[in-house]
Amino acid sequence: MGFRVLADATMVVHFLFLAFVTVGGFLAWRWPWVIWPHLGAAVWGLASVLFGVVCPLTTVENWAHERAGEQGLAPTGFIDTYIEGVVYPERYTWLARALVLAAVLVSWTLLSLRALRALRALRALRALRALRARRASAGEPMHRV
Repeated sequence: MGFRVLADATMVVHFLFLAFVTVGGFLAWRWPWVIWPHLGAAVWGLASVLFGVVCPLTTVENWAHERAGEQGLAPTGFIDTYIEGVVYPERYTWLARALVLAAVLVSWTLLSLRALRALRALRALRALRALRARRASAGEPMHRV
């Protein structure tokens, strides 16, 4: 019973991880610190797709299934067991991967643009403060803008 619960909990964490890889960049719009764990998750996801790196969550889930006396995941892993052929047909794997990549790239691009805009606004504010300080030291009257 305990190993079955561990296998199910690992499956849930795996789904959450895949969701985070997909939308974590958008979460970073609200919570900027999220970009760092998202960068790690995205690099891990890319490495697993490009190089076939085995995910530790898959290893844990297989181990828990075996201890519970159940069949583990398909030899090709979590995505082939729970997503391909279930959520979308296997022939659309390339499209699903492209959509995830597009979501990551769009979120990072827009996050970068927002950061640049904020940096420009900060520089403009500093320049305005410096101008006011120079005028005040020169004895010029201060006008509200």
